[in-house]
Amino acid sequence: VVIQCIYALVCLLGLLGNSLVIFVILRYAKMKTATNIYLLNLAIADELFMLSIPFVATSAALHHWPFGRALCRTVLGVDGLNMFTSVFCLTVLSLDRYIAVVHPLRAATYRRPQVAKMVNGGVWLLSLLVASPIPIFAGTATTRDGQAVACNLLWPSPAWSAAFVVYTTLLGFLLPVLAMGLCYLLIVGKMRAVAQRVGWQQRRRSEGKLTRLVLMVVAMFVVCWMPFYVVQLVNLLLPGRLDATVNNASLILSYSNSCANPILYGFLSENFRHSFHGVL
Repeated sequence: VVIQCIYALVCLLGLLGNSLVIFVILRYAKMKTATNIYLLNLAIADELFMLSIPFVATSAALHHWPFGRALCRTVLGVDGLNMFTSVFCLTVLSLDRYIAVVHPLRAATYRRPQVAKMVNGGVWLLSLLVASPIPIFAGTATTRDGQAVACNLLWPSPAWSAAFVVYTTLLGFLLPVLAMGLCYLLIVGKMRAVAQRVGWQQRRRSEGKLTRLVLMVVAMFVVCWMPFYVVQLVNLLLPGRLDATVNNASLILSYSNSCANPILYGFLSENFRHSFHGVL
């Protein structure tokens, strides 16, 4: 019951918070910046990610998948698509901050809302490609004791399952986090190198606030998703060692990332905070 209540709370907060983010970005002209267009894409991915929680929570409560094979494929497919879209959005946001701070002269060309919309479309297409194995191999199967039906990825052999864990860990976590980390190292280096230049201080403050917001969103992603990938790797290397509670906790923590972002925007961004107040 406790796990189902936590799932329900995460789902409610995620849907309300991300709906609010989507609304204020679409509603207010001042919010339609390139960075906010990327945040809009992240909010849409997080919103869709929340829609799978009722199915996951119900299955966890019943220890059975009662929704059939078609919904199993749909839920796992949408789940995977939005998981990859979220991390690719964060990578794009980090690159956006890198261009804004390290290459300010090029920023006017690349950091336009129209360009951001095209990049967002590319992010969804890339995510669709990367996540394509999930709906292909998703399906339902009777559990070993024959008492229930489980919704899972049904691989032809254990080697395929192991390869997929490595595949998702690399593309869904390690490589994007390395790319984001490199962006912020270069940003810090640039800000230190030009800190004393005339006219830089004011620009540093304005860019610094936005960079801090994106960096906190990235840090929250790492905190929420690292346990999930660690658990997946442990299950691969030491099958059966972790109980269901640990698996459920890592899954809930990964979902909670999607409801944390709107809270961060409200605390760290004056524009978002004022826009939220205007709506509420």
